[in-house]
Amino acid sequence: MLSGISLRFLILMSSESKVYFFFEKRGFSLTKRALLKSFIETLFKKEKTPLESINYVFCSDKRLLEINRGYLRHDYYTDIISFDLSGHGEPPHKAGSPARASGNRKVKGAPGKVAEIYISVDRVRANAKKMGVSFSNELHRVIFHGALHICGYKDKKVSERLTMRKKEDQYLVLWGFVPRGTRA
Repeated sequence: MLSGISLRFLILMSSESKVYFFFEKRGFSLTKRALLKSFIETLFKKEKTPLESINYVFCSDKRLLEINRGYLRHDYYTDIISFDLSGHGEPPHKAGSPARASGNRKVKGAPGKVAEIYISVDRVRANAKKMGVSFSNELHRVIFHGALHICGYKDKKVSERLTMRKKEDQYLVLWGFVPRGTRA
């Protein structure tokens, strides 16, 4: 799936990764994890946003709805929720949850962004079908979308959504996908 251009985009990290993946959703796996971690770290570098660590938690619709209700007071399904924890203390999860397993507790005074991103695999699958793209394409769009939120991009206003979609498409192309609404 990676093109020659996107391979040049990747910077192989000599130290331990700053990106962690956790899987609460059974029957789901993520391929090319090491490459994707490097790609996400490089996205932060290209966006000139220092990164300390980021946890991606892949979960169900039910779990993400609980988080949406509990932390954002929103009573609806969504595909992603991003928490920028830089300087804000402990991550928003219960003791013993998968995200706590990373040891990602050092937040205050961190030299870069510290974040947790929760992604509903169920919602991504439904959105991929609705948008007429592959599950993998939509999953990567959502993964990059979360990273872009942590880099400071918003999507509440129309102009912000257009900028966000342009950035998502940019990183999808670098990863080797065709963005939504375009043909190969």
